[in-house]
Amino acid sequence: MFSLFRRGPARLTPQRAHQQTCEGKAVLLDVRESPEWKAGHAPGALHLPLTRLVTGAALPEEVRDRPVVAICRSGHRSRQAAELLAARGVRATDVTGGMTAWAREGLPVTVEDGSDGAIA
Repeated sequence: MFSLFRRGPARLTPQRAHQQTCEGKAVLLDVRESPEWKAGHAPGALHLPLTRLVTGAALPEEVRDRPVVAICRSGHRSRQAAELLAARGVRATDVTGGMTAWAREGLPVTVEDGSDGAIA
């Protein structure tokens, strides 16, 4: 299913990440900080800031034993998150271009109440 994980964390395009997560093949994990998350995120994404992940924070229950696609604003933090997760034994990848590319490709961005969000 996730042959792209054979040689370390691979990267996915926003469209491919959206497809994988919508099909339930992976969990989208947003690693941006809380103000960025609150401004807008992908529907169905889970939130765990990279700053917490670096300090060893536990993964959300929904992530355990599932492939993870990390996303941030531009793709730099999510790449670091994917590497950290892979070191923990998690099948992880990230989104090239992050939420900026996600929104540019017309993929949904929402806030907690379900209305349209923005990329901060």
